[in-house]
Amino acid sequence: MDEAKRIVTDIKNGTIKPIYFLFGEEPYYIDAISSYIEKNVLADEEKGFNQVVLYGKDVTIDDIVANAKRYPMMADRQVVVVKEAQHLVRTIENLTSYVENPQTTTVLVMCYKYKKLDKRKKLYKAVQKAGVLFESKKLYENQVSDWIRKNLHGRGYSISHKAAILLTEYLGTDLSRINNELQKLELVLPKESEITPADIEEHIGISKDYNNFELKKAIGERNILKATRIITYFAQNPKDNPFVLTVTLLNTFFTQLLQYHGLKDHSPKSVASALRINPYFVGEFQTAARNYPMKKVSGVISALREMDMKGKGVGANVPSQADLLKELLVKII
Repeated sequence: MDEAKRIVTDIKNGTIKPIYFLFGEEPYYIDAISSYIEKNVLADEEKGFNQVVLYGKDVTIDDIVANAKRYPMMADRQVVVVKEAQHLVRTIENLTSYVENPQTTTVLVMCYKYKKLDKRKKLYKAVQKAGVLFESKKLYENQVSDWIRKNLHGRGYSISHKAAILLTEYLGTDLSRINNELQKLELVLPKESEITPADIEEHIGISKDYNNFELKKAIGERNILKATRIITYFAQNPKDNPFVLTVTLLNTFFTQLLQYHGLKDHSPKSVASALRINPYFVGEFQTAARNYPMKKVSGVISALREMDMKGKGVGANVPSQADLLKELLVKII
């Protein structure tokens, strides 16, 4: 996030490079930087003749270079944005000769999503020298709630810890999807509001009491009554709570619990680092470890794999979601 902000700040201050090569597993920042360049480098009246958007699946490197070598019309510079540039992976090194001698009046933006640029190759070194290289790395799940808080702080909002965790549990690590949901909250909540689980339930539709986050916690505590209430709710709302997602999240939890049992150092900081979880969850693992010894955890993981196959109809007809959930809970607890 900090590096992306620095790139945007440099552009705002007039430090504009001829090449921006944006690559990596997380598309959110690639889209954010390229969108900012599209909207702000040229004045609106200059864009008609001097801004071109190309798509990697439709063009060659020669097409890109031909566009980049054009001179601007009635403007100081032109902008050429290549989206989905990852489709050019086999020929991307052919861009090196242009990057080594770029058109100074062109801003070329390469959006190379879900791929890495080989640091050993000439193109990487050439871009490093002539322009801006930005790698957008995928966040680990334990980093997402902090990202949500920082993102909202920049927009003039705050969020409770549980609400941030709830969003992460429901939306995963897809920052673009999370950002879309945060924008929905902005439309209905006044500035300087603290976003709560109740806000998320009302405006996004994630139940604050009946979700996989609460189910995982109830199972870890061996709270059979609470877990039964949650799976009953899931059975009544199958579209919003798909069985495959529940099994996947529980499998991740028990796999991490198995790792927890194998750790020599059970201090919160060490556990959070080893399991790549938010420190907020360490207490849950401590409780679950007391309720599920290592041998039991191994059995639960095997049962979860069996239930995952059964839920997909392997070897038998697919039972109802209600029956699957009941059997799942019995096998675990």
